[in-house]
Amino acid sequence: MIRSFAVTENLQLIEGLPIEQLFADHIKWFWIDFESPTEDETALLKTHFQFHPLAIEDCLHLRQRPKLDYYEGYDFYVIHTLNQHTLLHEEVDIFVGEKFIVTFHLTPSPEITMVRQKLLASGFPYERGALHLFYQLMDKIVDEYFPAVYKIEDELSAIELENANQNLMNEVFKIRSQLLKLRRTIFPMRELLYRILNSERVIIPKDERMYFMDISDHLLKLSDMIESNREMTKDLRDSYISLNSDRMNNIMKTLTVITSIFIPLTFIASIYGMNFEFMPELSWHWAYFGVLGIMLLIGSFLIFVFWRMGWFK
Repeated sequence: MIRSFAVTENLQLIEGLPIEQLFADHIKWFWIDFESPTEDETALLKTHFQFHPLAIEDCLHLRQRPKLDYYEGYDFYVIHTLNQHTLLHEEVDIFVGEKFIVTFHLTPSPEITMVRQKLLASGFPYERGALHLFYQLMDKIVDEYFPAVYKIEDELSAIELENANQNLMNEVFKIRSQLLKLRRTIFPMRELLYRILNSERVIIPKDERMYFMDISDHLLKLSDMIESNREMTKDLRDSYISLNSDRMNNIMKTLTVITSIFIPLTFIASIYGMNFEFMPELSWHWAYFGVLGIMLLIGSFLIFVFWRMGWFK
């Protein structure tokens, strides 16, 4: 599907103008949006717009990093939008010239739909031209990164280690995986904005530069949030491991105390379990109760010693 929007010299918006009429003298600038295009529609990139074959190839082959390529008369951008359900990036390719902007994406883009609705609404600054529309697209794409990051922050804030278990750790590792997906999208976009702002070949007027700097600030904030959340997941993981180690130490300490108490008792019982015929105490009337008393005395003494050593704390 191809959608066209043209702004005339007297700042009137025309929707659905045929591509052949977009380069007319009375057209100030225009926007063409290729959404899930057919082969014949895709061919227009070469036959009508005469874009460079390498740029067209990048449009058709996904998994490109966000980037900026310079061509004569226009700049070519690879931008990543964020799928809010999978947290994976989806590619949007943008050609930006002085009087035109062409967007190309193989899947529907909610961000582009929102910018299109904003363009059709009253109050859009048509006089700012194609570069400002490019800013609007970039700004909306970056703004849609925030809900996913905020959602992860809320999930991390709700995690408590008081009743930590394996399910909790599975949730932490799941969040950590989500943060990694976001990092793969946001960090390359941050590098792209840095390149746009510092490139000598991308001419951005002073009044427009402030807008792009605002996008760059948003990306820096998102990057800091992601790194902060990754550190939080690391701290939660380390705290969980420490708690488990402490619990295991307490269990082992308890078992060690019990074992230490029963070792001498077992020793005594094992002696009297030997079936020798001549054992002095066997004929003593109170021998059984005497041995039990000795065992009780030794056990109590060991418990007292371990308590004084702080093993029960």
